[in-house]
Order: sequence, then C-alpha cells, then structure tokens
Amino acid sequence: MSRSADRFKPISTAPVPERAILVGVDLGGSDWSCEESLAELARLAQTDGAEVVLTMSQRLDAPVPKTFIGKGKVEELVSYVRNMDADVVIFDEELTPSQQSNLERIVGEPVKIIDRTALILDIFGVHARTREGRLQVQLAQLQYVLPRLRGMWSHLVGEQTRGGIGSRFGQGESQLEVDRRLVRDKISNLRRELQRLEVRRGVQSKARWDSGVYRVALVGYTNAGKSTLLNRLTGSEVYAKDELFATLDPTTRSMVLDEGRKITVTDTVGFIQKLPTTLVEAFKSTLAEVRAADLVLLVVDASDPHCEQEIAAVRGILSEIGAEQIRQVMVLNKCDLLDEDQMAERLSAHPDAVQVSAIEGTGVAGLLYAISSVASEGDVSMTVLVPYEKGLLLKMVHERCQVMRERYVQGGLLATVKASARMSATLAPYEVDEEALA
Repeated sequence: MSRSADRFKPISTAPVPERAILVGVDLGGSDWSCEESLAELARLAQTDGAEVVLTMSQRLDAPVPKTFIGKGKVEELVSYVRNMDADVVIFDEELTPSQQSNLERIVGEPVKIIDRTALILDIFGVHARTREGRLQVQLAQLQYVLPRLRGMWSHLVGEQTRGGIGSRFGQGESQLEVDRRLVRDKISNLRRELQRLEVRRGVQSKARWDSGVYRVALVGYTNAGKSTLLNRLTGSEVYAKDELFATLDPTTRSMVLDEGRKITVTDTVGFIQKLPTTLVEAFKSTLAEVRAADLVLLVVDASDPHCEQEIAAVRGILSEIGAEQIRQVMVLNKCDLLDEDQMAERLSAHPDAVQVSAIEGTGVAGLLYAISSVASEGDVSMTVLVPYEKGLLLKMVHERCQVMRERYVQGGLLATVKASARMSATLAPYEVDEEALA
C-alpha cells in the first residue's frame, strides 16, 4: 500500500532556485560602500530567481588582472562553492572575458561564473515585454557576449595536432570566427531594426511636439514607485510591482490639469548604479523620451536609506544621456513609510522637493500644482479670434491653453488665453486687440 502511495506521489514542477554566492571587491572611492552594493546585488539576484547562500568580499587597491580577486580568496571561494553546493557565483563588478574564463576553469563545471552586468541583462531579458524592449535587450546581450565567445569548438584542435587529412585548415579557429561573424551580423540586423523603430518613435514624438502638448517624464532609481505614481496621476493601470525593474518599456498616458491644460506623462526604465553601458547604448531610443521632455520628475524612494546615493546615480545617467539641463522637480515618494523626523531630514536636504505617497494618494494634489506652476512659467497672455472652420485649432485652444475669458462671435471664438511658447506661436496669426473683448 505504501509502495502504491509512493508510486503516485505528485512531483513538484516548481522551478528550484539556483544557489548563488555573491563576491564583491572594496576598491574605495565610491559613494556606495561594498556592503551596500552587495546588498543591492542580492536583491537583483533574488529578482532573477536565485537564492543567495553566501556573500563574501575583499579589500583591494585594484582588481587582480587574472582572477579579479586574490589567489587566497579564489581558493576560499572554491571551498565555499563545494561546501554550500552553489550553482552560480555572481561578481559585483564587470569581469573581463579572461577573468571570467580563468575563474570558470578554477571553480570548475557546472558552476556558472557571471558578473553584475550579465545578471542585469538577464533580468531585463525576462521583463522586456514590447518588441522594441526585447530587441534592445537582445542587442545589449549580444554586445556583452561577443568578446566572450571562446573555446566552443576547442575539441577540434586536438584532432589537428594529430596531423593527417584536414589538419591544415585550422577548424577550431575558423568555427570561432564563424560564430563571431554570426553574432556581429545579428548585432547589425538588430541595430537596423531598432533604427527603424527609433524613426517611428521620433515621428510620434514630433507629433506630440507639434501638438503643443506639455510633456512630463518620470525618471528615478528602479523600484522608486514611478509606475505607481503614473497610475495615480493619470488613472491608468500600468503594471507596477515591488521589485527591481518591474517595468522596462516606456509608457505614455495623457491627463488634463485643473487649469484645463492637457499634458502627457511618460514612465521610463528605472536606473541603477553601475548600469551597464551596453544597456544605456541599446536603450538610447527609449531614453530619448527623457531628452524630449519639457519637465522631468525625479522620483525618489524617500524611505530607502541609500536615497542620496540613488539620486546621484540617476543624475549621473541623466548627464550621460544629455538630459541634465531639462527642468527637474524632485518627488520624494513613499513618505507614508517615514516618521516626521525622517521626513524633515529629507526635506532639509531637498527643500524644493514635493513629498507624496503614490500608493496612498497623499501629496498628489501638491505635485499637480507644482507641475502646473512649472508648465505655466513661460505662458503668454493673448487675445485671439479663431475662425469656426479651424476646428482642430479650436480644440487645441481648449486643451492646450488656460482660457481666461471667451465668447462666440460672428467671426469665430474670441478668447483671452494663457498659452505656452509653442501655442502662442501657433496662435499668433489670429491675435487681436484685447479691447475686442470689451
């Protein structure tokens, strides 16, 4: 009876998390301590489905060229891998191809040796949902893999050493070159496809510019609450979850401010310290949404003890993509998780910031007022007479301008409005003397 029960005992099909050992090197001179950086690496590993079983670090003036960490530390790592039955070792810094190869040889199969860049690329690969996002991630992954192609056909080299027919063609090297050429061709194809998508995105962006709609972009460290804030501001239902890189693809929603001005709000990919340069390059068309914005809302998780370092990391990437000159408003999110003293400390460091709780809805009215104030800074007061046959322009007056007074007369809509610089240029041919409204 017991044998029958064992025979039909259900077998779990749930994926077994990989057991990961994290390795960091304290090189000094960083805003992040080695312990803080490794703690974030642990969160990244958990986001990717791994179970962190051990964290180890070493203080060095510079990485060891051959193995990144010292010889004694490598021996210690091998011992930990064996004793703790680890599946993967993750380094907090990017390894060179030779360092990765040497460590793989020393640690031995089937244990994988990867670095922070490979881990982030893997997370992006899982979370990318749109076609453009998947292409961008694939491009970054191939750019990372290309210099690391090696030895897949090394078994042929042994055959060459025996001499005989076929021994003079360098089969191993030739196959490796074929692999590299295939990867380069794939990279070229992906770049062409992304360029086509970038042109389409540029057309859409230009259409929004020509329409006179004020554009707001949400930027911030990953998991700062940007998607939740977008949902709160616009009433949309964008995917939002308490995890790193929950959303990668830019999402744009429109809304109308109390004054009647229509704006667009775009949620962008979250930033992180040591964001791989291959990702910044691959996501340049997505990040162009930030460069094209009129206003950047820098969303900060005020409850995170490392928020100052995160702010510095975000501003560094904004500078890297050429968006540091765009007007910014800092939004201290998750204020419901702080007490009064902690909130006062945050506001003393950033007195112009707006404090909100996107999930609770507190402070959102103040944020909308701040957006409205910045959006109207360059407004021009003017009186216009828009003919009735200009239906689109009539619609734009009500959506893009703050209408102070209006009345319908024989020649069209006679209105005094506050208009942005772009809209005032569009309305200039229809401007009339303000006394016409008297």
